[in-house]
Amino acid sequence: QVQLIESGGGLVQAGGSLRLSCAASGRTFSMYVMGWFRQAPAKEREFVAAISRGGTNTNYADSVKGRFTISRDNAKNTVYLQMNSLKPEDTAVYYCAAQGTVFLRTRARDYDVWGQGTQVTVSS
Repeated sequence: QVQLIESGGGLVQAGGSLRLSCAASGRTFSMYVMGWFRQAPAKEREFVAAISRGGTNTNYADSVKGRFTISRDNAKNTVYLQMNSLKPEDTAVYYCAAQGTVFLRTRARDYDVWGQGTQVTVSS
């Protein structure tokens, strides 16, 4: 089973950009569908994006389509989330997650392994 560590969060002004990274341990990273989720204070954890094992297929929440891009580098055991045109409502703790099916699932309960999260704060 992989272990996940996120990085790249921080404070940014509205309209700015950040790139989150999620580094995975273990040799089986390429066997996992990877997802990004976020959780704002007093809100449920919500789906942001997912990417297939080979990186060919992606899925996005409507709220981030056209602004966020998920990608992965299986040689580096890393998945990325490029976030552009950030808005104050994007403020949340961002988590990467892994699951072992081939489907780009959007429910948090379908993911088996989670990172510790990284804080993203967008100021207006």
